[in-house]
Amino acid sequence: MKYKILIILLVVAVSGCKNEEKNNTKIETEHNHTQSEPKSENKKTLSPHTSAMAMIGDAHIHIDYSSPGVRDRIIFGGLLAYDQVWQAGAHMATWLETNKDLEIDGKELKAGKYGFFVIPNQEEWTVIFNRNWNQHGKDDYTENDDVLRFKVTPKTSEDIKEHLEYKVNKTTETSGTISMSWEKVTIEFPFGIK
Repeated sequence: MKYKILIILLVVAVSGCKNEEKNNTKIETEHNHTQSEPKSENKKTLSPHTSAMAMIGDAHIHIDYSSPGVRDRIIFGGLLAYDQVWQAGAHMATWLETNKDLEIDGKELKAGKYGFFVIPNQEEWTVIFNRNWNQHGKDDYTENDDVLRFKVTPKTSEDIKEHLEYKVNKTTETSGTISMSWEKVTIEFPFGIK
């Protein structure tokens, strides 16, 4: 009888040790998992993907872009050289889509989707709508695909706009403005719905 009790106690003790090992492994695993989560939460996207849009009358204007930060850098005339084509955002080229024909700078921009590019300069910027909207940066940019080009005068400010931002603003039922601001520079141009 003593041996039976001793064997039962021994079996219970061994089982308890195995269960404790399993529980410790589970706790350790959960602990490690919990430790790794804050790393991904703290890691910020340097150029978050975002958009700007507005309804103006029956027209839906949508701009899709990645928004880089200044991060203590000189952007225009520094990181981005003057007089060179820029995709007006980070990563993929910025694009604009409209479901209605627009009039910009006295010219027609047919309903559709377009790559949005600029050529920055201290005095004036060239704004470009290009039929190749789906490209990485300006890798496949060619002037032959431009459908509309016009000049705008940049406005400068002492205040720094940390992240690139586009806005589509309604001015009347048939008109609006599109603006792009980053670092100390803003460009803006009006458009009408045809």
